[in-house]
Amino acid sequence: MLSKEIQLEVNKGAMLPLMEEFYTIQGEGSHTGTAAYFIRIGGCDVGCHWCDVKESWNAELHPPTHVDLIVANATKYADTVVVTGGEPLTWDMTLLTQKLKDNNVKVHIETSGAYPLSGTWDWICLSPKKYKLPTQTVYDNADELKVIIYNKHDFIFAEEQAEKVNKNAILFLQPEWSKREEMTPMIVDYVMNNPKWRVSLQTHKYLNIP
Repeated sequence: MLSKEIQLEVNKGAMLPLMEEFYTIQGEGSHTGTAAYFIRIGGCDVGCHWCDVKESWNAELHPPTHVDLIVANATKYADTVVVTGGEPLTWDMTLLTQKLKDNNVKVHIETSGAYPLSGTWDWICLSPKKYKLPTQTVYDNADELKVIIYNKHDFIFAEEQAEKVNKNAILFLQPEWSKREEMTPMIVDYVMNNPKWRVSLQTHKYLNIP
């Protein structure tokens, strides 16, 4: 149970439940192959059964950490930071992004879009989930749409989501890792027949890096 003082700091985004932070090569989507510092924020109630970081779901397991410390750690390593989760938009991202941008850092987010957009972002990767659909603010501002393909019905969901994002969003289809051998050939065929889409792969897993 958090003290009242810490809970107030969390509520206003001055402290965030930090799960992990690490410097690596981005593995997915538009910025694949580029160096970035990842900040993984705990807490998510979207509940994807194939989530590969289920340990992020319970925010209470991850200590509230002051954004000044998070920013200080990040700026030692990279000029691009990716905020991910969990679901980072569960929390107010205003202070974190403001302080990162004050340090001339490019700030990206990976989000399901399940909560209204907060913070100031240079790049928004929307990866929507059927269980809790994105809010309109995220649809309107997404720079890329990345739909995870677990089965063939997910292609229908992908097209539904493509109709909802703004016209400038780059469209990606990505095989769910455990189904990659089955789904990747289907994605390749789909993209060749529907070239508005691009293929995204979890290249960091092939490279065996975080």
